[in-house]
Amino acid sequence: MTPHSPHGTTGESAEETAGHAAAGTRGGTADATTAMSGGPAREERTGARTGRTKPEAEVGTETGTETESRSRAKARAMAGTQTGSKTGTQTRSGSGSGTGTGTKAEGSAPGTRRPGGRTARVRDQVLGAVGPLLVEYGFDGLTVDAVAARSGVHRATVYRRWRDVGGLLADVLDAAGDDSWSPPDTGSLEGDLRALNEEVRDGLTEEPSLAMALIAASFRSDGAAKALRRFWEDRYERCTPLIGRAVERGELSPPVDARRLLLSATAPLYHHLVLLRMPPSPGLPAEAARTAVLAARAGAFSAR
Repeated sequence: MTPHSPHGTTGESAEETAGHAAAGTRGGTADATTAMSGGPAREERTGARTGRTKPEAEVGTETGTETESRSRAKARAMAGTQTGSKTGTQTRSGSGSGTGTGTKAEGSAPGTRRPGGRTARVRDQVLGAVGPLLVEYGFDGLTVDAVAARSGVHRATVYRRWRDVGGLLADVLDAAGDDSWSPPDTGSLEGDLRALNEEVRDGLTEEPSLAMALIAASFRSDGAAKALRRFWEDRYERCTPLIGRAVERGELSPPVDARRLLLSATAPLYHHLVLLRMPPSPGLPAEAARTAVLAARAGAFSAR
């Protein structure tokens, strides 16, 4: 019921940090090129015809500086041995490629999410660094440069895709909501609300608590505030069947305003733990659930 990063919030080991640093060294040049060109990262081409590396941005174009004749390029293409193609379907303008498809595997727009592709891996690395940094240093200590260093992703890539800290926090929250979470089903309305409140309590009191850190950050970032609101709207929407089950069991008389009932049941937890910053009360989840159920049976949440 509270936001949890799918990437975790714990710090890195020395080996992981070293690994990220190495990854950043290897990926720095390609990412810098990406930021300046606005296109996909450069891939090295090992074509034997020139003996040098060639950026992917040049693929599909022949210029006057080409060191190879058109006839040799055409012969290689027809033989299916043209160097530099990653997929075998890439064609060169004016080269007469034997594939005839003109497809480029690396032609996706920057920032397009490709499951299992480089964009997805970069997003996982970056978002996996945001949570731990936010928990460790707070909003003021969370910077794009710090995220780039922790994730091993070039800072130019982070700036280009997320722009600022608000963009990073918003994406962390959006990723947290992209899960299969569903409300508990204990067989009774009071039991369901109690279990739901226990989840809220656990998320707000765990150490370190990413949920508390994100709530605090939402007061400093408009982007994070909007993303957090989207997250909770989604969570309460997913809880609506919980009220429907209670009506079907005859525990409540319809019509019932499910949202108002759910807010009433969970609000005491947020007020106690987030606003008052009081120590957890063991009996609060059950007490808040019981109170909400009694109010609902008295008609307090009847749909108007």
